[in-house]
Amino acid sequence: SAALTQLSRLWPRYERAPHGDVLDSKGPLIASLANALPPPHKFLPRRDLASEIEWAKNRLVTPERYVGELAATGHQPPIPPDLMLRVYEGYERRKRAMQRIDFEDILGRAVGLFDEHPDAAGEIHERFQAFTVDEYQDVNPLQAALLERWLGGRDELCVVGDDYQTIYGFTGALSSYLLDFSKRFPNARVLTLEDNYRSTPEILGTANRLAGHLGGHRKTLRATRESGPAPVIRAVRDEGAEVAFVVSEVGRLQEAATVPYEEMAVLYRINARSEPFEEALAAAHIPYQVRDGAFLRRPGPRAVLHRLQREVGAVADAVERVTDTLGFEPDGDREGDSEEEVTRQADLARLRTLAHEFVETHPDQGLATFLAELAERFSTERSGRGVNLMTYHRAKGLEFDAVFLPRLLDGELPFRSGRSRAPVEEERRLLYVGITRARRYLHMTWPAAAGKARSPFLDEILGGPEPSAARPRSAVPVTVPPGGPLFESLKRWRRARAEADGVPAYVVFHDSTLTAIAERRPRTALELRTVAGVGPAKLERYGREVLDVVEASDLRSVAREPIPDWRHGPD
Repeated sequence: SAALTQLSRLWPRYERAPHGDVLDSKGPLIASLANALPPPHKFLPRRDLASEIEWAKNRLVTPERYVGELAATGHQPPIPPDLMLRVYEGYERRKRAMQRIDFEDILGRAVGLFDEHPDAAGEIHERFQAFTVDEYQDVNPLQAALLERWLGGRDELCVVGDDYQTIYGFTGALSSYLLDFSKRFPNARVLTLEDNYRSTPEILGTANRLAGHLGGHRKTLRATRESGPAPVIRAVRDEGAEVAFVVSEVGRLQEAATVPYEEMAVLYRINARSEPFEEALAAAHIPYQVRDGAFLRRPGPRAVLHRLQREVGAVADAVERVTDTLGFEPDGDREGDSEEEVTRQADLARLRTLAHEFVETHPDQGLATFLAELAERFSTERSGRGVNLMTYHRAKGLEFDAVFLPRLLDGELPFRSGRSRAPVEEERRLLYVGITRARRYLHMTWPAAAGKARSPFLDEILGGPEPSAARPRSAVPVTVPPGGPLFESLKRWRRARAEADGVPAYVVFHDSTLTAIAERRPRTALELRTVAGVGPAKLERYGREVLDVVEASDLRSVAREPIPDWRHGPD
């Protein structure tokens, strides 16, 4: 905003022309350029293309230098370089024709103005004697160039930053500006702030063990808060059990520890991971809020729902036609798949699965009912209330009483997909940011049956793959006992009860709730009530039946008793 104010005041006076109106978004200019790309690249989220243009401009890379910069840096664009160059050139050409400028142009034009008109720079030097820059670890070359013009050779500058939290390399940010600050300004005084007023000693101990692998300016956080519970670092059986564990712990913390839902957060690497938590929390009647990217509001599902309004025919067939039209690739063999494209493909796949599940439970219903059920299924999202679901990037700068970090797998963190290889150093810093969002409760989990090893960053925290005397007790991984036969028995009971009630199975209980019941094996109504997803109404309606199924499962191992059939209701 400072650069725009200066540009608005000085540009007309020195350049004798208006600087141009500022674009609200790059999207409209990029849309038709993207539509002209060959499949499958034309289906890529427009935000991917806009982000790539921003990366180039933030690094002072013009279209003429773009391909060379890719070769020099090893940076991977979201689509093949020649196609991305076509989009970049077309965007700049259309922008000039419209006499518009974007955010990066504001900074770039200010730099050019001060270089070409020393008197304009002199006005800034006279008016501003000193500068303070926060989040300096996220400065990019374009911002650094403007700051140099503002300083005009002076050293009246104070910067605040943490190189451990440099997580925006994809925007062009370089932590070297912070790390090399003393070289650029030899007389600078460096103050290291290591007292932490947010997290417990136990959480900071986990963060400090990871920090030993971060490089950069070495620092050790010291807690000023009282001691708290040990962080939970554990393996769970599979992805479904992991979701069930998180939802169950959310319910337990809210009831037993009186942690408000708004003070809990589930963090994930890419937006595609929000959907199972959205669905499970909704089934458990736990309010939630998705920061930037709820399932039905993301590009893939939004486009599908819009097109389904005009479709006719069987639900599953219609959903498959629409998702095929939108570039769904079931084999997942894609070149240059970015995080956003991974999310879009996962969302399209999930909608196809939801459509087939709907057909199984509603064989005689059509698209209108399917769309209504989707809206109901994800209906507990609330703006400003409930459990926070967000990416690690979105969580930066925030803090919560309880933080859950699921899916800590190699390939997820550090993120790897297709040609996309996020820098390992930056991915490690992402986990550090996630850990240090927690004030009192921290849960770090990974699904053991996911076909991938746990994140190598966990080995760094735990002291290596082998037991170590230096490893804290809180970091010993524990495997959740599998639900096994009881889980299958509960699913059979649910299917029978759903048929008797004439409702979808998930209305009775979500899979995550059944998983939690199978793992806890409650013996009383009070124990059952502590399972997330078992509210007062469901406890009254289904409680006795569920407890009987649990008891019968226990007895069957000895007496081989049959599972009760609840098609006609309880005794």
